[in-house]
Amino acid sequence: MAEKKKIIIVCGETSGDTHAGQLAGNIIKLNPEVEILAVGGHHLKESGATLFYDIKELSVLGFFDVIKKLPLFFRLRTIILERIKLFKPDLIILVDFSGFNLRLAKAINKQIPVIYYISPQVWASREGRVKTIKEYISKMIVFFKFEEEFYRKHGFIVDFVGHPLLDFVAPTMSKNEFLSGNRLSTSKTTIALLPGSRENEIKRILPVMLKTAKLLSKKIKEIQFIIAKPPGLDWEVYNKELKDIDLDIKIIEDKTYDCLNSADFCLVASGTATLETAILQKPCAVIYKMGLLNYLLYRPQVKVAFISLVNILSKKEIIPEFVQFKALPQKISEEALKILLDPAESTRMKNDLSQIRSLLGEKGASLRAAQIVVDFLNKSHQDTTSPVTG
Repeated sequence: MAEKKKIIIVCGETSGDTHAGQLAGNIIKLNPEVEILAVGGHHLKESGATLFYDIKELSVLGFFDVIKKLPLFFRLRTIILERIKLFKPDLIILVDFSGFNLRLAKAINKQIPVIYYISPQVWASREGRVKTIKEYISKMIVFFKFEEEFYRKHGFIVDFVGHPLLDFVAPTMSKNEFLSGNRLSTSKTTIALLPGSRENEIKRILPVMLKTAKLLSKKIKEIQFIIAKPPGLDWEVYNKELKDIDLDIKIIEDKTYDCLNSADFCLVASGTATLETAILQKPCAVIYKMGLLNYLLYRPQVKVAFISLVNILSKKEIIPEFVQFKALPQKISEEALKILLDPAESTRMKNDLSQIRSLLGEKGASLRAAQIVVDFLNKSHQDTTSPVTG
């Protein structure tokens, strides 16, 4: 029987919890004796990890949101450091959430090995953080090949495993089954709205999407809209925005991939959802807005030409981006109509999106990452128990 190991996993957002849950489940599968404590959400809990802090209140968007929640973050760091002393883990795994997790890595200060899963986007902004990563992170596991190349240029060898989305981005039923089951028409043009997974994102982006939807409904008479709602978010966030909207629109919870699969076109907030949309080869437009002061603070630090991962990966604009001042419903609706009403343009985008899948590696990324973690734990144990010779 494998020796019992102890791991603490720390993530801070819904998307990180999804990937952390997969990773934890595969670690337990490879070593059933492992004990995992976690800061996370329901995905980590369902994986077999024991939560000692739920992340519901941690989601932030931009510098000023962080400032408001600083006392909460300081308290959380204290809780984690105290739990480390009590639990005495063999390994810490930090998942995304770089603003908090890199500071936590500094506080741990190499007393315990630290693996970072999902690289901070140092290739997009604040490249100087690589120095912190090299000093305080024992091993980095990345999702994209270009990240592996980026770190190699900085003299830091990382493990590229591919993207876990390839393993689970798939609808659970046919388009017609899904639409009929949700009392939606199978003959109308269907537009999916994905305004993000954080409350502050939704409050800024959903109104833009709804105004765009209103304009589209004036041009296409037989049209319906669905909003893909992540589990756990308060329904009232959506209801407030929809109360005065006269549209054929329905909110559907925890069925993102079925919502995407049923759509003829998607309006998507920048983030993981753009990759999910690409994997399912759905024509779309990317929309993103943040608070003006946050935008003015962060924009000068961003060194990449695009905001969506799809365009970053392809090194060209496959899907149109409408960011901040350019997130105008009139412009977005015009672009959407151009794609919706021109079969050739729609086919072009689908063909371009089909190429993205090949840039995400092979299926099994989470299991490969789990094997790296288990091998690292075993090697660390051998290094500490090997007799000294000489």
